[in-house]
Amino acid sequence: MADYRQLGFTVEEGGEHPGRGSKNALVVFADGSYFELIAFGRPTPDFRWWRVLDQSGPGFVDFALLPNDIDRDVAAAQARGLDFEAPVDGGRARPDGERLVWKTARSPQSDTPFFCGDVTPRALRVPEGAVRQHANNVQGIASVVVAVSDLDRSIARYAALFDEPPARAHALPGLGLRVAHLDAGHGSITLATPSGKGEAGDALAAHLASRGEGPFAVALSGEPAGPLDRTLSHGARLDFVGQAKS
Repeated sequence: MADYRQLGFTVEEGGEHPGRGSKNALVVFADGSYFELIAFGRPTPDFRWWRVLDQSGPGFVDFALLPNDIDRDVAAAQARGLDFEAPVDGGRARPDGERLVWKTARSPQSDTPFFCGDVTPRALRVPEGAVRQHANNVQGIASVVVAVSDLDRSIARYAALFDEPPARAHALPGLGLRVAHLDAGHGSITLATPSGKGEAGDALAAHLASRGEGPFAVALSGEPAGPLDRTLSHGARLDFVGQAKS
């Protein structure tokens, strides 16, 4: 929390997750998206997030989308062939004692995001107001780059997730990447896989070997443009890309 505050973010203490051994804090943006900073107070070897952090150190472990109706949206994705499991209940207690309840649903594979849908009012879990204002002027998440092992396979899985035609893949040979871009409402998702020699491809390959599939980098709308200190961000690749245009 102290390091993210040093980067200019407003950080709100979250609470503890009963039965999981984890606690969190939130960095909430004006567009309603947020970072969840999470730490485990005890080993939780049956939970993938703990295994990744334990084996590979700090950094991104997952990302989520907000469904319109989690039960309906999961059923629709399953009908389109996506291997999402049925929604499960979750919750935590805030420091003020308020009890929050939500449902999550995910695939056993980590190339796709999970769904997190609120049961109690979302504003209880994702605070509003001054907490969404940041000294570094960040406004929200512009895009997420997702490291995937098999781009064509992941393109098909995202087509089933979003009920959209498959995205078009193209090569970035100077960077050693193949990528596909998808619209995700307020921002975009870029699927990326190594395809040869190049600084970006090498970094992505190292990420896949260490952390597996999942979020690799996040672009934030904010000024001035440029990367944030990865020591203070605890390994997370974060870049400001300028203010979003409307």
